[in-house]
Amino acid sequence: MPTTPTAEQARRYADRMLVEIAAAILQRDHRRYRVVCDQVYASTLDPQAVDAAVSDALEQAVQHAWNSNWRPVELDHTLRRFAVRAGAPKSAGNWMAQLLADVTASRMRAHDPATVDRRWAAELAAIDATVWWHGDAGQLAQFGARHSLDRLKVLGGAFELMRWLYQELPPLEHAGHAPGSPVRPRRATSDATEYADKRMLDRIRALLAKAESTDFPEEAEAFTAKAQQLMARHSIDHALVDAAAGISDGPESRRIVIANPYEGPKAMLLQVVAEANRCRALNFKDLGLSTIVGFGPDLDAVEMLYTSLLVQAIHAMTTANQRADRYGRNDVRSFRQAFLSAYAHRIGERLTEVREEVDAAASLGTDLVPVLAARSEAVDTAFEDLFPHRVSRTSRVANAAGWASGRAAADRAELAVRSPLPATTER
Repeated sequence: MPTTPTAEQARRYADRMLVEIAAAILQRDHRRYRVVCDQVYASTLDPQAVDAAVSDALEQAVQHAWNSNWRPVELDHTLRRFAVRAGAPKSAGNWMAQLLADVTASRMRAHDPATVDRRWAAELAAIDATVWWHGDAGQLAQFGARHSLDRLKVLGGAFELMRWLYQELPPLEHAGHAPGSPVRPRRATSDATEYADKRMLDRIRALLAKAESTDFPEEAEAFTAKAQQLMARHSIDHALVDAAAGISDGPESRRIVIANPYEGPKAMLLQVVAEANRCRALNFKDLGLSTIVGFGPDLDAVEMLYTSLLVQAIHAMTTANQRADRYGRNDVRSFRQAFLSAYAHRIGERLTEVREEVDAAASLGTDLVPVLAARSEAVDTAFEDLFPHRVSRTSRVANAAGWASGRAAADRAELAVRSPLPATTER
């Protein structure tokens, strides 16, 4: 007479099946993967034991992605993108992304909060990665109830998420600090330096708050121009301090999500903003991600400027007075593609002009020119080391009206800096 396995035995059996599923995924043995998944669906083991094993296996898959340098917001963005390309309903992409967020929140409990840096914590908040369920044994059951999904659908989604995490994500270059990874050593700074940095950033934020609250364009431009000058000067001050000390933290890399639609022109906008601020950028078109390389203060400026200018560009694009061409055609997509491309091109010119003016004024009576040249060379070297085999692409503009309208909008744009938007804004 068959005996019912104990809870401990049921968990061991379930763990063994999940190990087989992970092995089949890694070996790309699709037949074995389907066979073992079907065994789990038909299993008479205690559902709580199976769910606990599945949750643990998902956590290991997420950790595998982190070890390959994927970050929470990037995983969320790329999973949603994958779901769209696979033809999945939007609702399915949404609950799969939330399952990923829940697994992320659960996995974070394995790491000391002291190892979680500010940017990683912000990304967790952006994707709503919080532990909302009660008791780990019923996590998947509670997830299904919350999203009105039956057990088999939740299990199927969990297995597909495991497959995606192990098979579909290429290793990325290091960008930022992940929980559990070694902390990059940084040059110690004095309390006085940190206080000065804080005061400067507070002044910039105050100017931007005034610029965003006024109803007068001329006043807003004056506030934002002053904020831009302070930020450029702040970057130069850091360069001079590093040069005087004879040591710096060196160039870093960060990745930025480039959301649909019009990814090409958006990536171009990020590239010109980066180049105007002594940084380099590379777009991964298939992933919808771009990497920027530069010194910390310059990366901060690039990220905030890109966010601000992208908001302005999209607003200007959607309110532009689109006209039919001489053949009577009115192609919204080609107009907007050309608009954003021209906007990016002209903004790059404007930003470079502003930086050159600030550099020239700051160089009088100082040794700034060789200092900035050395920093640019360090950024170029770091960029070449990261991406020695990159491929350049050119884009073609097919809508002259969109190009002209985009350049005009770029001339009207405020070179303002604002806080980064939540990563989940564009989907």
